[in-house]
Amino acid sequence: MTSDRDKLVRMSAELLKDVKNVTPGDELEHWLNWRHAPGSALYEDLAGLVKAGVRDGWAANVEVAGQHYRRSRILEPHPDTFYFSITAVLMRSETLLRGDYHGHPYGEINMVVPLDPDAQIAGPNGWRGAGWTAPAPGSRHYPEVRGGGVIALFYLPAGRISYDITPPAP
Repeated sequence: MTSDRDKLVRMSAELLKDVKNVTPGDELEHWLNWRHAPGSALYEDLAGLVKAGVRDGWAANVEVAGQHYRRSRILEPHPDTFYFSITAVLMRSETLLRGDYHGHPYGEINMVVPLDPDAQIAGPNGWRGAGWTAPAPGSRHYPEVRGGGVIALFYLPAGRISYDITPPAP
């Protein structure tokens, strides 16, 4: 019997096969939101699987700053995913929750799954509800959430993410 985690990894590999040679950025973000928009089979299946992972404790299960800010690596970079890693983050706030400042040395592909109707996440390109973001290589930001809970299912080329950079001065 195949687990939900295994299904998520298999479906992610299908997605990553299509984008493995595309540099994250605005063009990829537009394509993802056209090809795999909320309501599409791939988006809805992945969203259901990562929600099940949070519920069942295998995704976003490590507290970063309490129950409302959790993350976990689902898969390290692997040949089956073209050396992308898979990570899930859960952030929840009715007002505003700011996550850890970080950078994307090789960019990122991020699927945004709101858990509440008004929930949004902010990244390098502003506030977003359901859909995809694809921050370009070298981008940096504080992830922020407002309006409820959001799961971010993100794919990192070579698993690269940098938390050891200095945030901008206020």
